[in-house]
Amino acid sequence: MGLVVQKYGGSSVADAEGIKRVAKRIVEAKKNGHQVVVVVSAMGDTTDELIDLAEQVSPMPTGREFDMLLTAGERISMALLAMAIKNLGHKAQSFTGSQAGVITDSVHNKARIIDVTPGRIRTALDEGNIAIVAGFQGVSQDSKDITTLGRGGSDTTAVALAAALDAEVCEIYTDVDGVFTADPRVVKKAKKIDWISFEDMLELAASGSKVLLHRCVEYARRYNIPIHVRSSFSGLQGTWVSNEPRGDQQVEHAIISGVAHDVSEAKITVVGVPDKPGEAAAIFRTIANAEINIDMVVQNVSAASTGLTDISFTLPKAEGRKAIDALERAKATIGFESLRYDDQIAKISLVGAGMKTNPGVTAGFFEALSDAGVNIELISTSEIRISVVTRADDVNEAVRAVHTAFGLDSDSDEAVVYGGTGR
Repeated sequence: MGLVVQKYGGSSVADAEGIKRVAKRIVEAKKNGHQVVVVVSAMGDTTDELIDLAEQVSPMPTGREFDMLLTAGERISMALLAMAIKNLGHKAQSFTGSQAGVITDSVHNKARIIDVTPGRIRTALDEGNIAIVAGFQGVSQDSKDITTLGRGGSDTTAVALAAALDAEVCEIYTDVDGVFTADPRVVKKAKKIDWISFEDMLELAASGSKVLLHRCVEYARRYNIPIHVRSSFSGLQGTWVSNEPRGDQQVEHAIISGVAHDVSEAKITVVGVPDKPGEAAAIFRTIANAEINIDMVVQNVSAASTGLTDISFTLPKAEGRKAIDALERAKATIGFESLRYDDQIAKISLVGAGMKTNPGVTAGFFEALSDAGVNIELISTSEIRISVVTRADDVNEAVRAVHTAFGLDSDSDEAVVYGGTGR
């Protein structure tokens, strides 16, 4: 039996009973002959509570101290989980991200992993221990300060450790039974997917599917680490994410893998941009210099009478104020007339490798939205994805309509969200 990395989310270790239940599952894997490394998130809503506390104390905490505060949540989880495993008669050692050898750049609150040097983890495993690692955190290569990895950081920690330790699989335990064809909180008849390729999973994650984050899947694809997404609340097989189906898995290569939606974005429209070379570049260089990632971009046809055009793009809501401020400072240089900001939007995406060889998919997607009375504001496509922006109020109805239109509804039991968050 080989080495297995398991990751447990906050809803799986939300309280003492949850921690004890997780400890039993970990010990079972150890009894089955595996070496086991566990990455754990903060308990329940601990991270959100720490963020709220920080905002009460200081409206603009420094990045270093903010990271020092937020990493406390995972340290609590790892210590309690190690205690629970020892109570079951097995050896366990807990490690912070720094002690586990997770080395990052120096960007606080959203650091990126540069390297993993898991010497202490290997030693602990060789001594017969189960290694418990605090997710979401690392140590800066330059400053040696504690850093956090941002949203989905614990998933990324788990996959990075799995790659560094040459693990057989990285098991991501959450509060749903796997990856579904849509968010089971919105589409009750969503179907669990038995196997999905890295490429399709990357598109679903980038389009708003919350069960796995984009950075985690990209890391797994780069190092070819199979991911098994499953529930910590049941013993059911979950969803395998890998380059190829594993073993005797019988996988039907469906045209459509799933429907994802995202309500965390906003839209900025730059009004009255001179339609000449260099203007769009100046706008997006301004956004890039503010270290803001954008998603969809649309430029209207310029008005013949004025020679002006409008450029719209979407970005995370959390970055909206910063983007507006950056563009306002550059207004005189760029020469646009005004800015419009809209955070009541939603993105709906249809994902599937089969759509590039099936010309009716695009028509079916737009017909389903039309039949549901949903208006489209922006459109973006790739070889295996079609995304549109609609009003936020329409998103749930739109997702259900598209899911049904493409025959993705399940005929069996409704999907279960055990912990309530889908992560």
